[in-house]
Amino acid sequence: MTVPQCSKGARAALYLRVSKAREAEHDVSIPDQKRQGEAYCSARGYAIVETYVEPGASATNDRRPEFQRMIEAGTCKPAPFDIVVVHSFSRFLRDHFELEFYVRKLATNGVKLVSITQEMDDDLMRVMMRQIMALFDEYQSKENAKHVLRAMSENARRGFWNGALPPIGYRIVAAEQRGAKTKKKLEIDRLHADTVRMIYRLFLEGDGVSGPMGVKSITYYLNERRTFTRDGGRWGLAQIHSILTRTTYIGEHKFNKRSHKDGSANPRARS
Repeated sequence: MTVPQCSKGARAALYLRVSKAREAEHDVSIPDQKRQGEAYCSARGYAIVETYVEPGASATNDRRPEFQRMIEAGTCKPAPFDIVVVHSFSRFLRDHFELEFYVRKLATNGVKLVSITQEMDDDLMRVMMRQIMALFDEYQSKENAKHVLRAMSENARRGFWNGALPPIGYRIVAAEQRGAKTKKKLEIDRLHADTVRMIYRLFLEGDGVSGPMGVKSITYYLNERRTFTRDGGRWGLAQIHSILTRTTYIGEHKFNKRSHKDGSANPRARS
């Protein structure tokens, strides 16, 4: 593989990413990445022609809209830029196989990936060092995920809420203050709890005229009587089905039900 060279006057694209809002408080924020990237390019005489911003996206895979838009631009002929500038290689990807795949894909079209905090030459030793750093980033990401899941499991075991939108009929309230962290719990929301009870009553007993009702009949019943959702809208089949099948209403809540990578069902969901 021929590695493209960067010269004064090269056209640069900045790629800026944080995985979640709170990461910006402890890690390198988007504005700080932008400031450092601009300073890096200015010092080397690179002209910034495009900036791709990816807030709230994990680097454990390539399923990111701005990332894919950048790759598409960088692999078209002719490419609109000569280099892609990132704060660190972990901002680009935390999977070492995919990192090398995209580095080579860009390089084939004459575009080079550079990190402002991990500057590398193009010799074989430096390439190997980049690959080692990518392996470490991937390992660290997986270790962090394990620790986060362990903390969430313990939090749930103690009866605290792990975040996300509460089920209809509940609201989130502060339960304990531990240093700077506020532990939260679910509490019955009187405004919407009666609607949930009605849905279960219709499913089990009916409305007193007919027998037990199915999801479609319950949806029609609520909408006909202008019983609105929590957001003030009309009920849909999926919402009714979700309420009737959600174990939270019998005191067993599951979290981590969806993969953070691709949103697919997670067989390791915790209760």
